[in-house]
Amino acid sequence: MPERVLTLRPEVRERLDKFIAARAPDLSRSAVQRLIGDGLVSVNGTPTDAAHRVGRGDTVVVRIPPPAPTTLKAEHIPLAIVYEDDDVIVIDKPAGLVVHPAAGHDRGTLVHAVLAHAPDLEGVGGETRPGIVHRLDKDTSGLIVVAKNDAAHRELQRQFKAREVHKVYLALVEGRVPQAEGVIDAPIARDRIHRKKMAVLMGGRAARTRYQVVKVARVGEQFYTLVEAYPETGRTHQIRVHFAWLGHPLVGDKVYGRKKPSLPITRQFLHAARLTLRLPSGGDRRTFESPLPDELRQVVQRMDSE
Repeated sequence: MPERVLTLRPEVRERLDKFIAARAPDLSRSAVQRLIGDGLVSVNGTPTDAAHRVGRGDTVVVRIPPPAPTTLKAEHIPLAIVYEDDDVIVIDKPAGLVVHPAAGHDRGTLVHAVLAHAPDLEGVGGETRPGIVHRLDKDTSGLIVVAKNDAAHRELQRQFKAREVHKVYLALVEGRVPQAEGVIDAPIARDRIHRKKMAVLMGGRAARTRYQVVKVARVGEQFYTLVEAYPETGRTHQIRVHFAWLGHPLVGDKVYGRKKPSLPITRQFLHAARLTLRLPSGGDRRTFESPLPDELRQVVQRMDSE
């Protein structure tokens, strides 16, 4: 992709970075500020700073270099694509697939698979996480949306930040949850002792999860509750941490619950079942759904048969 050059002529006086961001919808204001800082923006032939005020008679030239080449290599990993258009891909992620490269996971991730499917994603939203707007834990299955261009990435980020995206998870938790519905409103931060874990801690980041009980079942002497969880914030491990703090850890969660699962399951019972958002281009509000994977459906069937 070659360098792009924009020539802009303001009509009213305003800050340089604000002026460019308003007229280049594929550039965020922070991206504009980086271009200015790198000397790639000139006013009347002279580089200047972001706070410089431009007005009638000025000529602003913006040079936008091509995305930096990524070190990621596309990998042809099968993807279950629920929906795709020019802006987004909605994927039904299986358990066991890491979303993006991180320590110990430098290949075989969802990002590697998406790059093979849509090579133009390279550089969208970041070099190591192209297209990624939100994430699911490795052993959580279900719906995840990926942006295919910078404008879509920014719009989806805005929707998540404004809490306009509605997510519904199915979770099976230990014990009988006493209330048919409720809200877990408890701040989350990194555990002070076990640094790889999160915990409910005073002074942590605000975290809020609504839930509704779907059913309660008894298997032998043990009760289980299937719930729909609606996270209103997006903290790391939020649903897992909140239900463990409530005294009802997720079945199969070896980090926040029992070390040995009480039911035949190899990962936590957590599935991103529904995702509602506005499509970046047309603004249509759409809901996508994902059925329970076979291994989780079999656990529910076993509960029903008891």
